[in-house]
Amino acid sequence: MTALTLSTAGAATLRADALVVGVAKGAKGPVVAAGAEAVDKAFDGKLASVLDALGASGAEGEITKLPAPSGLKVPVVLAVGLGSVPEQDESYDEEALRRAAGSAARALHGVKKAAFALPLDDASAVTAVAEGALLGAYAFTVYQGGEKKAAKGEGPKQPLAEVALLGAKPRDKEHKAAAERAIVVATEVNIARDLVNTPPNDLTPEAFAAVASAAAKENGIKVQVLDEKALVKGGYGGIMGVGKGSENPPRLVKLTYTHSKAEKTLAFVGKGITYDSGGISLKPAGHNETMKCDMAGAAAVFAAVVAAAKLGLQVNVTGWLALAENMPSGSATKPGDVLRMYSGKTVEVLNTDAEGRLVLGDALTRASEENPDAIVDVATLTGAMVLALGDRTFGVMANDDAFRTSIHEIAEEVGEASWPMPLPADLRKTMDSPTADIANMGVRMGGGLVAGLFLQEFVGEDITWAHLDIAGPAFHEGAPYGYTPKGGTGSAVRTLVRLAERTATGDLG
Repeated sequence: MTALTLSTAGAATLRADALVVGVAKGAKGPVVAAGAEAVDKAFDGKLASVLDALGASGAEGEITKLPAPSGLKVPVVLAVGLGSVPEQDESYDEEALRRAAGSAARALHGVKKAAFALPLDDASAVTAVAEGALLGAYAFTVYQGGEKKAAKGEGPKQPLAEVALLGAKPRDKEHKAAAERAIVVATEVNIARDLVNTPPNDLTPEAFAAVASAAAKENGIKVQVLDEKALVKGGYGGIMGVGKGSENPPRLVKLTYTHSKAEKTLAFVGKGITYDSGGISLKPAGHNETMKCDMAGAAAVFAAVVAAAKLGLQVNVTGWLALAENMPSGSATKPGDVLRMYSGKTVEVLNTDAEGRLVLGDALTRASEENPDAIVDVATLTGAMVLALGDRTFGVMANDDAFRTSIHEIAEEVGEASWPMPLPADLRKTMDSPTADIANMGVRMGGGLVAGLFLQEFVGEDITWAHLDIAGPAFHEGAPYGYTPKGGTGSAVRTLVRLAERTATGDLG
C-alpha cells in the first residue's frame, strides 16, 4: 500500500521525485490551479503558457510532464487536468480531484515519492485527493515477474511508494481524520480489487473464507464459517445447489462487527461465485475468461465490514459472503431440477447460469432472521444490467423508494456512478413455475429487474432492502482511467462504507 503523509512544506522546498500540480480548462487555454503558486513562480509565472505550448488543455485526466526549473527541488513537474475551471466562488468537484490524483498516481508508477500540490480547500478535498492517489497507485503484480526478476529490477514497475499532500495540515483534526479515513477506505477497496483479480484456482470458496476469517480476527470482527456439511444440515439448498457441481465446496461466511453504542444494524450480503462457468447451462466461448470476477459483490461486502471496524463506526454491521464455484459435472444441478431454499420455498432451476440469485436467496433469508434495520445485497448479477446502464454504472433496486434514493445519492457522493431502477410487479408473474413456488428465470427483456424481483422474495417481511447490481463496473476490461485500474475495481465498497457512516450518525434520509 502506498504511504500517505500530510505536509506543510512548500512546493518549492520539498524534496521528492516528482511534483504534481493541477491545471484546469479555461476559456482561453489552460489555467494553473490553486496549490501550484510556488511552482508557477519557479516558471517565472509562465507555467500556463508553457503547458499551452506543449498542447495541454487542462482536460480531465490529461497528463503533461515537464522538467523542473532550478527553483524547485524536484526533477519533474507533472501537470494533471482537472477539467473545467469552477464557477466563481466554487471549489473543484471532489470527484474531479479524486480522478486527477488517480491519473497522476498511475502516471508515476515506479517513482518512490511524489508531492501533490492540488487544490485543498477543505477536509473533503483532502479525502478526495488522498483517496484518488491511493486508489490510482494500485497495481496487481503478484503473478508477474517473480522474486528473481524483482531482485534484479526486471519485474513490473511498482506503484508510487509515497504520496505527500502539500497544503494539508497534519495538526488539523479535520485534515488528519480525512487522511486517516482515506487510507482505511482505499486500503479496503484495494484489497477487494486484489480478491477480484486473484485467479480462481487460488481463490476457491474455502480460500476466500480463510482470507475473510484472518482479516476478521485481526480487526475484532466475529466470524462464522458454514462448510458444506453445515450448509446441507442447515437446509441451504440454494448455495448447495450451485456449489455441488464443483470439487471446491461452497461456504457461507458471517462477519459481525458490533459497537457498544450502536443503535442501528445493517446487513450486507455479497454474491461470491469464485468462478462461474454457467454450470450445465455453460457460457458460450468468449464469456468465460473474466468470470473470476463473479465474487466481486462478496469482496465489496467483506471490505466494507472491515472498513467499518477499522473506522470504529457507531453502527452494527453484519456481512454475509455466499461463496460457491459454479461448475458442470455429473453432480451439478441440472435445468429442470427443483431446489428447496433455506426459506423453505422451492425454486425450479431453468438456467444454471442464473446462479447468483440462488446463493443470495439463501443468504438474504438468513440475514433477515436477525431483523436488521436494513439489508443491502451486492452482486455482479446480470448481463441485462450492463446492457441497460453500461460498464461504469450500477443499478439500484429496493423495496423502499426513499432508501433507494438515499443509496443512489450516497453512491454519487463518493464517486460511484449508479442509477435507480424499478421493480415492476408485472414481471414477477413471468417467474411462475408449474412445478415449484418460483422459477429462477423470467422474461428476457428486463432481466436485471426480474433478478431483483426474485431476490425480493427472500427478504424478510417489513425489512428495508436494496439490491446493487454491479455487473458493469465491478471489472474493467478497457484502459485504466482516473483512479480506475484495469481488472477489479472494488465497486460498491465506498458506497457501503458511506452508508454505514450515515447510519451511524443518524444522517440517512
